[in-house]
Amino acid sequence: MPKNIYRGEPGFVHGEVPGVGILLANLGTPEAPTAKALRPYLRQFLGDPRVIELPRLMWWLILNLFVLPFRPKKSAALYASIWTAEGSPLLAVSRRIALVLEERLRQGIGTPLHVELGMTYGEPSIPRSLATLRDKGCRKVLVLPLFPHYSSTSTGAVFDAVMKELMTWRRVPEVRTVHEFHDEPGFVAALAASIREVWEREGEPEMLVTSYHGIPLRYFLDGDPYHCFCHQTTRLIAEELGLERERALVTFQSLFGKEPWLKPPTDKTMAALPKRGVKRVDVVCPGFSIDCLETLEEIDKLNREIFLAAGGERFRYVPALNEREDHLAFLTELARRHLGGWVVARDAWDDGAACAEAAASRERAEALRAVSENTPAHGPG
Repeated sequence: MPKNIYRGEPGFVHGEVPGVGILLANLGTPEAPTAKALRPYLRQFLGDPRVIELPRLMWWLILNLFVLPFRPKKSAALYASIWTAEGSPLLAVSRRIALVLEERLRQGIGTPLHVELGMTYGEPSIPRSLATLRDKGCRKVLVLPLFPHYSSTSTGAVFDAVMKELMTWRRVPEVRTVHEFHDEPGFVAALAASIREVWEREGEPEMLVTSYHGIPLRYFLDGDPYHCFCHQTTRLIAEELGLERERALVTFQSLFGKEPWLKPPTDKTMAALPKRGVKRVDVVCPGFSIDCLETLEEIDKLNREIFLAAGGERFRYVPALNEREDHLAFLTELARRHLGGWVVARDAWDDGAACAEAAASRERAEALRAVSENTPAHGPG
């Protein structure tokens, strides 16, 4: 007999009440702030062709000979500076958001619904989280990446990981995806509110800097819409705040390698602003739904030091939306909208009828099995 290449469900039970699953996806994090933990994490992350689009053999040599022998130790020290008692801030907050979403989305619906967190790199992995949803009886799955701005390097990588896993399943679920939400009114309003609260408490800055994770310029020229989406978000935030457009800057951080990336770089902007007479800045990172290494260390520590050393007088980092109530409310509404037609309102859900139909399905399957032991029980359920 040929070996099965697709994973099935040997424990399949007739008469299940199918559920709906949400895969809440984020980038990922190492398991610990150590060089040992960083090495496999960086190998997976930087080895993804969505992240580094170079000829595979050439990049394999660079990654293994010049990056992985040195970068893990340096990155571990940076992660250690933001690590908490709960571990990685990104993972801890992502988990809590997943729990809140599940609780809120279950309210008012009768359809069984489950939310699982899956990371593109590291744990909990996307394959493991998809398997958990399958084991909970989810036959429909909504993939919701926590990346407001679509990029091939982030959202595209999530979709790759999902489809790669599902290609190995015998029974593939129905799948929907959320591609981006950078211009959603609820998202923009939450960002503007987080900034406005700081201003009402401590006064306005001379300049609002919106810093986004960078990507190579080549990716944008080849059709990645990320750059345009970032500028759109900043424009919408400025409009929501009633801020003159020239007081809202777009910059890009976390540059890597030697090829040209999107400009202007955040660090060079921080060094240049005081020389232009800008002494007070606020920095917000709309592309990061949850605070992480790139916001807590790179922005609130490194770029703060750069700005103050260049002659700046006040640098304020406006935290990511994290677990703000308006952020949670927006994500809940976004998910509900994409679940349209998949879930049934509680007042229209008949649990007794669903269970009765499930029992009848099991009885029919058993009857077929009894007719002949040689007849598979996977007949009309």
